Amino acid sequence: MGIPQPAFYIFKCEQSSPPGMPKPSCVNPQTKDLFQYLAQLLMQKGIMGTVQPIRTSCLNRCNAGPVMLVEPGHVMYAGLDKGKIERIIDEHIIGGKVVEEYVISEELWDAPISPAEMQAQVQR
Repeated sequence: MGIPQPAFYIFKCEQSSPPGMPKPSCVNPQTKDLFQYLAQLLMQKGIMGTVQPIRTSCLNRCNAGPVMLVEPGHVMYAGLDKGKIERIIDEHIIGGKVVEEYVISEELWDAPISPAEMQAQVQR
């Protein structure tokens, strides 16, 4: 038997805007340790092998940050703090139920479109 694939991938935005930039940042002095907290929480709960946390650059939802994307499912969580991350792990990752109140609004995270559809929109 081989090493099992992760059941979930959690992409945590780790983008930090330079001082003076007009857009907000997912990583600032108050949120700089959220990825480390996420990884430690997964280890403490004994699920690190089946859940892969991934540091990522900008996920283009800066005004809703800090954000993280859970796959499979395309679930984007916004406005994160340690308590929200813990609840997401317990209820969504372990329990199988999306924590709807932390999901980013549809205005900022609508249904996906294919690259061909996007290209057609741009060419109009």
